[in-house]
Amino acid sequence: MLSPLHKQLLNDYQQNFPISATPYQDIADALGVTEADVLSAFSELNDNNFISRIGPVIPPNHIGVSALVAISVPESQLQAVADKISAYPEVNHNYEREHRFNLWFVVIASDAEHLSAVIDSIEQETSYKAMLLPMLDDFFIDLGFKLDLNND
Repeated sequence: MLSPLHKQLLNDYQQNFPISATPYQDIADALGVTEADVLSAFSELNDNNFISRIGPVIPPNHIGVSALVAISVPESQLQAVADKISAYPEVNHNYEREHRFNLWFVVIASDAEHLSAVIDSIEQETSYKAMLLPMLDDFFIDLGFKLDLNND
């Protein structure tokens, strides 16, 4: 069950996270709790899979370069290949799709040469050819979700 502090952190800090040398203290001061309370609450949210990370969302290709990539993997090997791909620190996320190209992922790198090297390495390690899908139009979807603070 989410505490009032959990709900407030989720509501108020999905966006507009403080950018400072002491963001957790800034949050604590704004909410009237201690920094330890904030850190503990975020840790609990992470441990219970309510959040997966705290970090910036940077538009594609504003810092470094990125690519959406798809590969076709036999169903029996899908999880093993997805796990290999997820092990690359340059891979932001991957997911299964209902399509002949059934495993899609985003690769982020410092420059085009690094991006190409990562994709080449993934192809070598998985033995599957990657299809790069260049971004034609940039769309932003706000994934913030407001929680009902009055409903326990």
